[in-house]
Amino acid sequence: MDQSLSGHLSEGGHLLRQRVYYEDTDFSGFVYHARYLHFFERGRTDFIRLLGVSQGALHAGADPADAVAFVVRRMEIDFLSPARMDDILTIATRPAEVRGARMQLEQSISRDGVVLAKASVTVAVVNGLGRARRLPEALATKFASSTGE
Repeated sequence: MDQSLSGHLSEGGHLLRQRVYYEDTDFSGFVYHARYLHFFERGRTDFIRLLGVSQGALHAGADPADAVAFVVRRMEIDFLSPARMDDILTIATRPAEVRGARMQLEQSISRDGVVLAKASVTVAVVNGLGRARRLPEALATKFASSTGE
C-alpha cells in the first residue's frame, strides 16, 4: 500500500494533503461548502486506514451483528476562510474522545498554516444491522493510543 496517498500519522492524530480541483469549486471560484465534507471524510478514512484498520474487513463479517461500521451522527463545521482552486490543503484529524459506541473527532482544513475550516465530528459505531455497538477493544486501543490517553 502506498501510504503517501493516505497522508501520515502525526503527534496526536493524522495529516492528509489534498489539492483543490475545479470540480471542488462553485461559480465564484471558491470551494463549495459541501465539498468540505468530502475533505473531512477523506481525512477520517485515511486516519483509520493508517491505524491499520480495514473498514472493508470490518463490514464483511459473516454475522451482521458482529460487523463494525462508523457513521457520522453529528458534525459541526465553522467556515473561517475560503479555499480556492489549486490550493494545497492539509486536513488534520485528531481523536478527542473514544468511549463505548462513539468517537469524538476534531478536524481542521488549513492552507499554508492558516485554518480555513474546523469541524467537530461525533462518529457512532454500529453493527451490520445499524444498531449501536461498542467499539471492539483492539480498535479502541488503537484510537486511544493516538489520542495520547
